[in-house]
Order: sequence, then structure tokens, then C-alpha cells
Amino acid sequence: MKTINIDLGDRSYPIYVGDQLIDNPTILLNHIHTHTVVVVTNTTVAPLYLDTVTQSLGDNTHIISIILPDGEQYKNTETLNTIYEVLLKNKCDREVMLIALGGGVIGDITGFAAASFMRGVKFIQIPTTLLSQVDSSVGGKTGINHALGKNMIGAFYQPQCVIADVGLLKTLPDRELSAGLAEVIKYGLIRDAAFFVWLEKTMPSLTNKDSSTLIEAVIRSCENKADVVAQDEFESSKGIRATLNLGHTFGHAIEHAMGYGNWLHGEAVAAGMVMAAFLSQELGWLNPDEFDRTKQLIANANLPINPPDIPVDQFMSLMQSDKKSQRGRIHLILQKTIGEAILTSDYPEAALRKTLQQKSF
Repeated sequence: MKTINIDLGDRSYPIYVGDQLIDNPTILLNHIHTHTVVVVTNTTVAPLYLDTVTQSLGDNTHIISIILPDGEQYKNTETLNTIYEVLLKNKCDREVMLIALGGGVIGDITGFAAASFMRGVKFIQIPTTLLSQVDSSVGGKTGINHALGKNMIGAFYQPQCVIADVGLLKTLPDRELSAGLAEVIKYGLIRDAAFFVWLEKTMPSLTNKDSSTLIEAVIRSCENKADVVAQDEFESSKGIRATLNLGHTFGHAIEHAMGYGNWLHGEAVAAGMVMAAFLSQELGWLNPDEFDRTKQLIANANLPINPPDIPVDQFMSLMQSDKKSQRGRIHLILQKTIGEAILTSDYPEAALRKTLQQKSF
């Protein structure tokens, strides 16, 4: 096991990365200092891991389980209210501890429930997908979707700890694993060129779920995100943390246009990263070899490199609804080179439209 610390002063917390961590009750119990624990999970994860987690909590803990439906389409106010109702009906107070046991949807919605119930109660992240282990569970972004935009309602709220157990990835469908690899590749593209080269060499091992390779990928991804979050916890105008959203403005538009859940988040981000790379090449930043390497690595992770067929004006309108947009101007994360990204709105609209018109890269 390796421990990575998120350095945020009095909001600091550890990320534990390793194999079979949920079988070790000490890790979890070190962060439980209350009588009542509410485990929030979903219909897919509960049959696999809920019993293991509840047994780790011991007989002296009052455990309440909330099993939600599985899917991005349930990351909404109705599901959030389901959590509130269970907490209120069980007369939970400010001492309650929430545990998010699931992927990004469960982590985001449980975190937002924790941030807002009684103006804030403690919670722990146990991410069960690669995407949530390397991205959504780390850094304190919580929230839900709205019919008019993804993740538009939420809060920055840090957990007590994150337990990233790669053993949980053994039961992950191949498509979900690949979706997580999109976020792993992102770190190489935006700030860690050496990691990108390592991924080019080890991608076959990652897609085959080799434990030691997965552990290394999760560690290096979390170390990169920890460094970024420590510099810019609340995604300031400096744009340091915003670079973590490479491909996301394109990707969120794809998810919205296609209907949440039809394209997985990581799949949409993967296509979005190729689009961002193409636009970066059009601006004279990425060279053709770097663009081809980016596209090839994403393809080798069994991810889409081409977007769905969305009318350009609809694509533009959806991108203007992104949180980073200001006064109708779309701010994008683009690449100067592999390992360096910037937040910018300084690009010709014609170049963006050319990117959106591409049906095949």
C-alpha cells in the first residue's frame, strides 16, 4: 500500500492505493469516529462489496445502507433527495459519517449530500472504478447533473480519506476500465510527459488488468492530481486546476447530446481529448507526430477517437453551457505539447468550427 497526501491545511487527507485494501478493516476504522455510518452504493456494486465494507465497520457501529440505481442518468436531484430522506427518517445528526462505495456517480452525489446535509457532515470515498480512483474521488469536487448541463450543481468538499483498492477493478467490465484509462492518459497529456511514455509502453498490461501496473497507474495519476489540487483547490482563474478538464468541454457536450449514459464519461472525454489535440495542432502547437501519438494511445486503450455526429451549432451551444465559459466565450484546455496544457479562449472560432466538423480523425 502507498499513501498519498492531499496537502490542504486543515482539510488535508490521505489517499490509500493498493490491492485488497477493503479486506483490511484497520484502514477504514482509523477514520471512523462516530456511532452511525451510512454506506451509499448502487445496485451493481452492492452485491459485490457492500458486505465486506459493513463487516469491516464492526458490530459496534450502527450501519445504514442506501442502494441507488446504477447510471449517470440517476445523478440528479431526485436521487439526492433519496439520500436526504433516509438520513432524516433515521434521525441522523451532524455526527453521521457517509461512505461513498461506488464509481464517480456515487462519489459525486454522496459527497454533495455530505456537503449539504446539516451544512456539512464527514464522508469517505471508496471508489470502485478506475475513473473514480484516479479522478473523481480525489480533489473534493461533488455534485449532480441538471437537464441543462453536467455537474452544474455542486460544491467543493473534501473527504476524510480515499481508499483506492485496485482489487475492486477485477470485476470491472472492460468498457468501464477503458473509460477510466481516458483520465489516466489525461495526466500524461497535460503535465507528465514521462508518464505518457510509460503508458505507451504499458497499455497492454493495463487493459489486461495487471494489478501491479494498475497500482502504478493509479499512484502516478493521484500524485499528479494531488499536486494540482494543492496548488488550486477551488479552480481559480489562474487555470491550474482547470487543466484537469482536458477534453471535458467537448466530452460533456457529447454526453449531453447523446443522452447521459449512452456514452460513458471516459469515452466522451477520450474523443474530446482527440478533438482538443486536433485544434491544438491547427493552432500550430502540437506537431503531427504528437497528435498521432495522442490518438494512437487513446485507441490502444480501446477508446473512441471520433465524436458522434452532432450538428456544429448544437455542439457549440452545448459547449457554451460549460462552467468554464464566460460571457458566451468558450474557454478550452488545449495543448502546447505532450505534457503541457493551458486554459485559453484565444483561438479563432473558425478553427473550433473546423474541429467540430471533423467526422473522423
